[in-house]
Amino acid sequence: MNSKIQHSDLPDQSMDTFLKGLWKENPVFVQVLGMCPVLAVSNTAINALAMGLATAFVLLMSNVLVSSLRNFIPKQVRIASYILIIATFVTMTDYAIQAISVDLHKSLGAFISLIVVNCLILSRAEAFASKNTVGKSMLDALGMGFGFVIALFCLGAVREILGNGTLFNLRVFPEGFQAWIVMILPAGGFFTLAIWLLVFNLYKERKERHEH
Repeated sequence: MNSKIQHSDLPDQSMDTFLKGLWKENPVFVQVLGMCPVLAVSNTAINALAMGLATAFVLLMSNVLVSSLRNFIPKQVRIASYILIIATFVTMTDYAIQAISVDLHKSLGAFISLIVVNCLILSRAEAFASKNTVGKSMLDALGMGFGFVIALFCLGAVREILGNGTLFNLRVFPEGFQAWIVMILPAGGFFTLAIWLLVFNLYKERKERHEH
């Protein structure tokens, strides 16, 4: 009887592992991780989406490999090993983006290489992948990765719409629209992030009140 209950709880646990990265533990709106790329490359929706997907790919692959090797990596060199694994997938991602679009690669600049030191990826390797199975680590990486992609896209879309009057280079506002140039500047990144954090936290508090 107990085994049946435990097996029936597995889908719920798996779903919670995936969904926590999207909502309860969103890497940007809750944990405020990876702020360097979040603020630097989110001036357009395309850049934000590309950086988000690149980070999600590295997170997924590194989580899988760290989880697979967790019983073989000595504790004394675990951080160095994680960084080596992450750097390998970042290099692969860097070459892939360059092959797909040179212009996109130039727009993202050095921030692709800086995925290596993104605290989101290293923290998931240390806190989750090194202690859980490959399946759970994949779900955790997918949840956190998609959460990061969604957050970056939210920032990039708002900044591009208000800063250029376009979305994915397609005009949203008429030609006479006065663009808010500040939105595509570094200051616009901080301003947009602050607004999204406020909206996210207000919605979260309101939802918690209704649940209680």
